[in-house]
This record gives sequence, structure tokens and C-alpha cells, in this order.
Amino acid sequence: MTDATHHHVPDRLTTPLQRALKSWETLLLTVAVAIFIVNSFASPYFLNAWNLSDATFNFTEKAMIAFAMALVIISGEIDLSVASIIALTSTAMGAAAEVGVGTPGIVAIGLTVGLACGAFNGALVTGLGLPSIVVTIGTMSLFRGISYIVLGDQAFMNYPDSFAWFGQGYVFWVITVEFVFFLAFAAVYGVVLHKTNFGRGVFSIGNNPVGALFSGIRVKRVKFILFLLTGLMAAFASVCLTSRLGSTRPSIAFGMELEVVTMVVLGGVNILGGSGSIPGVVIAAFVMGLVTFGLGLLNVPGIVMSIFIGLLLIGVIALPRLWFQIQVMRGK
Repeated sequence: MTDATHHHVPDRLTTPLQRALKSWETLLLTVAVAIFIVNSFASPYFLNAWNLSDATFNFTEKAMIAFAMALVIISGEIDLSVASIIALTSTAMGAAAEVGVGTPGIVAIGLTVGLACGAFNGALVTGLGLPSIVVTIGTMSLFRGISYIVLGDQAFMNYPDSFAWFGQGYVFWVITVEFVFFLAFAAVYGVVLHKTNFGRGVFSIGNNPVGALFSGIRVKRVKFILFLLTGLMAAFASVCLTSRLGSTRPSIAFGMELEVVTMVVLGGVNILGGSGSIPGVVIAAFVMGLVTFGLGLLNVPGIVMSIFIGLLLIGVIALPRLWFQIQVMRGK
């Protein structure tokens, strides 16, 4: 995904309806409101404040990773190892808890392991020039494989009570600690991507890495930092998820990378790089959270939800391409 040039593929639909709604983000917001209304009629339990609070667990951990993943994809790369980083960091935290390490130490170990995983991915991609999709497919198996070797069919469950605050705590009434972290990270990544020179560099690299290099941007350094951030965010999501579950198994977060990528692309980030926005990813997180929570209240099987996520990913990638081809054919 690091080619200097690629064919232009629009990452936004350009129908009259969308122009009227002004942006992809506004369209997504409309969809989110529509889903909310449908869910409120579909289930009598949906509008319960505590149920809505629980619904945030369907997307906050994934969205934390999606913010960093958005920057990686905008730069023209991808990281498919994020779910396996969660598994490995959770395993490391569980092992630390087993020998009596306290909550601060457990969290520090988890974040350090996540950074190390991100650095490993980044070094292979930027140092050796390997394709990120190949590297992270490999490390996806590597990181989770280590977890299976350490744990086998066992589980780590001896976490201190204070560790539960990250995944089970509430700040005020129904506002969860995880949701506050989600909002904070959304603000930070939004500012970094849209208001800083670093963010502008990410866009430049995604549009034309060779041109960005000649304009003075340290392309390899920026990409390495992005992989570090992805590893760090996966580790923090692991802290929250492990805290919420209260245990570590090697299968933790299995398949989550698909949902993270879907969330990013649904949010309007061009899968080929070069464009996207954090507000779009935030709204996409709510859309996916509302859909999965609504289906859960209707007792829809998990496999159906997986099918839906897969179809959604294909759809949001294919639809702009199809629309572009239709417009080209009409112009002939």
C-alpha cells in the first residue's frame, strides 16, 4: 500500500442528496439518528438509560483503536494485527497480575508491550520496506500465537479489584469511564490530524509519498510513529477490555481487526489513503454500536452480526467505486 501513485478513486459519494446534506459525516449522522429511532421502536428495552450506557461498550474499545488506524490508513498503510496486540498485551498483564503486580504496574506493562508490538510492525514496514498488509498479517498470527503458547486453554483471572475501574467504572451516573476515554481520544486525534503539521504530513504522505518526501516530510519517521500509536491504542483498548471481562484468554478480541477497519472506512477514510476525518470515524463508531446493540436486543445470533460487518465493509469500499464508474460511463 506504499505505491507512490495510484488511480484516483473517490472516497465520497457525490449524489445530489449528499451535496444537499453537505458532507459524508452529516449523512452518517442522519443514518445514526434513523437507527436510533428504529431501535427505540423495535425493542422496549432500548431507551433504558443503563442499557444505552452498556451499549457504549459495543464500540468504545474498537473506536479507540480506530482513531489511530484512521491515521495509518490515511497515510497509505494498514495494521491488521491490532486484535492480536490486544491478546498479547492482555496476556502480559495477566501474567503480571498472577505474580502480584499492582494496577499501575499492570497497566504500564500492557502499554509497554503494545508499544513494542507497534515498534516491531513499524520497523519491518519502514526499515525493511515490507508491505504493511503482509507484515501485519504475519504479526497477527505471531502475537496471538505467543498468547496461545503462554496460556493454552487456561486463563488469567487474578486481577486486583482496582483494575476493574478501567472497564467497569462510572464517572457520573450512566457515563462510563471507557466512554470518557473515547471522547478524550476523539478530541486528541481530531486535533492532531486536522490542526497540526503532523496531521497535514499524514495526508500528504497518503496522497503522494514521494512528493511528501521531497517537500521535507520524514515519511518513514511519520509512518513509524503511526504504527507506534496503533500499538499503543490497541494496548489501551486491551486494558479496558481485560478490565471489563476480568480475565485473559488467548482468544480475546478475536476478529476485532475487521470491525476496526470497517469503522474507519465507514467513517469516510479512503482505504487507498490520502483522505478521511476523525469526526467521521466517531459517527461511524456510534452507527456500528447502535446496530450491534439493537441486533443484540433482538437476540440476533453473533454469526449474523459478523456477516453484517463483512457485508458492510465490502459495501462501503465498493459503493464509491461503482458510483464513480457509473458517472464515467454517463459522461461518455
